[in-house]
Amino acid sequence: MYRTLKLLVEAGEVAPVSIPGEAPRYEVPKDHHHHFHCRACGKVFELDGCCGHFSELTPKGFHLDGHELLLFGKCSKCARA
Repeated sequence: MYRTLKLLVEAGEVAPVSIPGEAPRYEVPKDHHHHFHCRACGKVFELDGCCGHFSELTPKGFHLDGHELLLFGKCSKCARA
């Protein structure tokens, strides 16, 4: 199974989604986007788009060539419970 996943990642058929402290999850590659991880139920939700202003946070003299963003909290279902 892991060899198959590795081959799919190398072929660009799936992309890993890293959640700190958990095994990677995989999704079909899409346009640049981020994720929200519900700490209550553990589900991961895709977020549309990106604010994209991270170059403003980059220290002077540094060159930003990418970023990853993961938001944490409670999903709407867990927040109501």
